[in-house]
Amino acid sequence: MRDTIEHFREQYRAAVSPRYNPWLHGGFVLGYGLLCIALLYSTLRQVQPLEWLAVPLALLFFNLCIYLVHRWLGHHKQRFARLFYARHSGDHHSFFAPGQMTYEGRKDWRVILFPAWLIVVHSLLFALPLWALLRLWNSNVAALFASCTLIGYLAYEVFHACEHLPASHPLARLPWVRQMRRLHELHHRRELMQERNFNIVLPLMDWLFGTLYWQPEESPADGPMTRLQHQVDIPRSAEATLAYAASPRCWPQWHPSSLQVLGAEGPLSAGQGFEEDIHAGGRRGHLSWRVEEYLPGQRWRASARGEHGLELRLSYECQALAAQRTRFIRTLEYRFQPLLMRLGNQLLFKRRIERESAASLLALCETAQHAIPLPPAPAPDHPV
Repeated sequence: MRDTIEHFREQYRAAVSPRYNPWLHGGFVLGYGLLCIALLYSTLRQVQPLEWLAVPLALLFFNLCIYLVHRWLGHHKQRFARLFYARHSGDHHSFFAPGQMTYEGRKDWRVILFPAWLIVVHSLLFALPLWALLRLWNSNVAALFASCTLIGYLAYEVFHACEHLPASHPLARLPWVRQMRRLHELHHRRELMQERNFNIVLPLMDWLFGTLYWQPEESPADGPMTRLQHQVDIPRSAEATLAYAASPRCWPQWHPSSLQVLGAEGPLSAGQGFEEDIHAGGRRGHLSWRVEEYLPGQRWRASARGEHGLELRLSYECQALAAQRTRFIRTLEYRFQPLLMRLGNQLLFKRRIERESAASLLALCETAQHAIPLPPAPAPDHPV
């Protein structure tokens, strides 16, 4: 019932052909794109200064297009774009998550790069029609505008590839790439991927549309956060499931680490706080929580502090699979400040908390079905 990133990666890599070659994949895309750009530029004749304005306008236009496609087709299921949604949200975002953003082998490039045939489709169904339409007005503008849509496509592929390189790679250390790499890592958070940081090359549209989100990287002095993520499919609606899970007073009913919760009844909204006694990783403790976000039927986030410099971030996300079926995703991030506690986490606590987190979702699935009644079935229509 749970699906970890490691398990998904193993399954995905096993399905990739052993003959797959990322150099041929990337080389074809780059070669085909440059060939199309060269053919378009070969049609230019005595370009006037005003005609060169087509270059920045085309790049801005493509930046807008890729933003809209990424946001509304890559993260919202549309019938005519099911394949793109499945490959992006289903494969790419299941393969990479914060803390696990870098490729580890040649087969991993299969889930980073667009399919090789997509640039052919892009050139024939987007760049070529644009060129033919604008050519009726101005052939130079047509060639410049159409070629820049192909340049934008190649820039997306190159930047996206750089954003999945190890942080120590020389390309990943370039200032602009480093900033975009951080924005892309934040986009890969489950709680942010549908609403933040859709641009890959230049975050202009994210800034204009208010979807830009920035958070500095964790300070080395604070230490990295341990991140655990599990999911389970629950046969109840997304609204009811999240309302139940976001009610901390109910946590002792289904989470094996939660002993007692003091706070208001029902799902808690942003700004509300509560106290919790826990027994996690073999240790007792007390947590003071503050809710940061509650979007009914979609997402709930909270953070907490405890003894030994313990910091936690918890998020619940619900994805509606059907009218009465929900994919529930729980993401827990935590860290200790003292060095001794960090060492204990690596040697002992993490494995125990991992097991407890996985068990909690199985228990949530069971208890939610008892706590959340199904709506009554509609009465059958009787002919008059």
